[in-house]
Amino acid sequence: MSLIRLIKLSLFFLIITSNVSAEEVKKILKNKDWETYVVKNETGKICFAQSMPILQAPKTNVREARLFVTFRPNEKISDEISITSGYEYNKKNSIMARSGKYKYKFDISKENFAWIADNNKEKKMIKTMKRGSRIMITGYNQKGSQTIDHYSLLGFTKAYNSAKKSCS
Repeated sequence: MSLIRLIKLSLFFLIITSNVSAEEVKKILKNKDWETYVVKNETGKICFAQSMPILQAPKTNVREARLFVTFRPNEKISDEISITSGYEYNKKNSIMARSGKYKYKFDISKENFAWIADNNKEKKMIKTMKRGSRIMITGYNQKGSQTIDHYSLLGFTKAYNSAKKSCS
């Protein structure tokens, strides 16, 4: 995927969540499979680490999927984990993250994004991500078809620390 397409998707996510313009987005770091961005808007700074899947199933359905860890200091939000699998999630099936023996359920989904509601669970998942090498996100589209996105965790810790530091 081209860098321009990646930036467009990142901007799309940010515009949906915070109504920012393109001039306010700054890429801070690219480390292996993860990147860090800082966005400045009228309410302050938003910092996030993000990655794209290294493998998607089914292979015939290429989607614009991303995994994010976000910091919004002015809203007192830190370690917010969110995902998009590139389609609108259905409400009948759970969205799950799995790395090794650890599993995490995304409690909230709205259109094509999902979040974990409990910040303590998010912190546990971040700890798992720092130790792991891969995390898989399982989701279900409106027709009930399952997708699995495999994310590399190479570079996660550095990107996470950069996002956290940028918004501290």
